[in-house]
Amino acid sequence: MTKTDIAKRIQDVVGMSERDAEGVLEQILELLKSILKAGEDINLTGFGRFRVRSKNARVGRNPRTGEEITIPARRVVTFQASTLLKHDVNTGQQSSIEGNETIEN
Repeated sequence: MTKTDIAKRIQDVVGMSERDAEGVLEQILELLKSILKAGEDINLTGFGRFRVRSKNARVGRNPRTGEEITIPARRVVTFQASTLLKHDVNTGQQSSIEGNETIEN
């Protein structure tokens, strides 16, 4: 599924124009990105948690040549799904927006 597909679903459910739905989605994604850039966690109850972790520099190997290389320190985003999301995915239940209907647990 792409951002365009998600925007179309928002359009169908909320009843706004496609352009407005794309704008809303883009604003939400920019907000999430800015929160993560600031190093803050994002906890979405019933969905999961996004965290920013720092990884130290380390020595690795080029798999083709076996040559040692230094992998620089960096920050990575991790996602941990909530128990509810894991359950819904594994049982095929839907607690999210599907088409024009909202299915509640």
